[in-house]
Amino acid sequence: MSTSSREFDLNMEEVLEAWGPADAAREIIANALDEAALTDTDDPEIYSDDGTWHIRDYGRGFRYEHLTQAEDEEKLNNPDKVIGKFGVGIKDAIATCHRHGIDITIHSPHNTFTVKEAPKHGFEEIETLHVEIHPPEKDIEGTEVVLDGITDEDIEAAKQNFIHYTDAELLEQTRFGDVYEVPENEDASVFVSGLRVASEPNFLFSYDITNTTKKINDALNRERSNVGRTAYSTRVKKILQACESETVASRLVDDLNKFVTGETHDELDWKPVQVHAVKILNAERDVVVATHDEQNRSQNLFDNARADGYEIVTIPDRIKPDIEDTTDVNGDQIRGVEEYHEEYKESFSYEFVDEDDLTDEELETWELRHDVFSWVALPDEEWEAKVSESLRTTDPSKMVTCEHGDKLVIVHRDILTYDTQNFLRDLLDIVAFAHGGELLHQSMLADIAGAVSAELVEAAGRADSDPVFPGEQLEPEPDE
Repeated sequence: MSTSSREFDLNMEEVLEAWGPADAAREIIANALDEAALTDTDDPEIYSDDGTWHIRDYGRGFRYEHLTQAEDEEKLNNPDKVIGKFGVGIKDAIATCHRHGIDITIHSPHNTFTVKEAPKHGFEEIETLHVEIHPPEKDIEGTEVVLDGITDEDIEAAKQNFIHYTDAELLEQTRFGDVYEVPENEDASVFVSGLRVASEPNFLFSYDITNTTKKINDALNRERSNVGRTAYSTRVKKILQACESETVASRLVDDLNKFVTGETHDELDWKPVQVHAVKILNAERDVVVATHDEQNRSQNLFDNARADGYEIVTIPDRIKPDIEDTTDVNGDQIRGVEEYHEEYKESFSYEFVDEDDLTDEELETWELRHDVFSWVALPDEEWEAKVSESLRTTDPSKMVTCEHGDKLVIVHRDILTYDTQNFLRDLLDIVAFAHGGELLHQSMLADIAGAVSAELVEAAGRADSDPVFPGEQLEPEPDE
């Protein structure tokens, strides 16, 4: 070792007793990543050479001034660009390595630094750590920290503190931060400027906050771990509200659909996130959003929506007021129950046919409508039935429908040429709906067993005196 070396007393009054070798390596890696970010140089290299680990950056090179306690002004002025700020990370790392029997050597173009234990100046009975400062032993660019005695497992554990070295898949970047997939069988993590500060077992995604706030920076303690959720939750909400991709939105909505069972992740407890997810999905997919209660009350309407190719998205009652009369991220109206109902009604176009123009075969089938009305006690004098050459323009297979407001049942002319059972089946279905509304529709059909069978055709002669559902007609639901 050169005789021209000097010593620098680390003056470590407080050592982080809970720190292990992985924590020390974490601080060294953080310094290397910060230097790369501040100097726009190549990513650091982390590699092993015959069991000795090297952490190398290509920045300006380590100087003895970096061992001072003062906070790094350059890092403080670039909080979203770097990880460190305290000016004590490298000292903590050196002390932790020494305590765990790891030899640490730092090479730079300015000097080479080694560590030894020696009496404190003026207090010979007190042993303290000293850094010996030597002339540079290597002609290198940047800084190379050599760790002799640290394990591969400790290095890997240290690397996992940085989003840069994880296998997490990036899902979306926003101006506030980035959203990552949570690796299988792992907890989600929250990173700040690339450094893990917290684990979240019940988060749907992991996050890297790249646009920090004073609240977050003030919460970053010396250990820079186990930061409380209150410090970053507002920023995570902002990240999610800034997302625009279907990938993130569909994951949020899929999770939102689990709210009834209480199996949602914690982000879906945040109302602004729920609303934003629906706004993205409405823009990206053909959806109808509705509460569970709306779906239960209007099953037939939602069956029509599914048949039309719409995906039904279940939303909590509490966000329905925020969805109504609201546009999505593209500025289009969010399609709720009312909006789809209007679309559905507008998709019908009729060309009514006079009964005198029906063929004898068509007329014979058409006359059976009176029997169907009687089976469910739907009064002929209140409800009217008509034949149309056209029905639903978007669905040629639609053969029957009803207009509750006009108390009108409409049948496509083509169905009159089918066999009697098909006609009775389709007509009975819509008449049962017209009579009982959405809530009684399915139970009425279940009770009219064999409604499409030949037995019902034979029963037509006694239907007037023995209706299946006698009594007062119920008020129908205006959903069809």
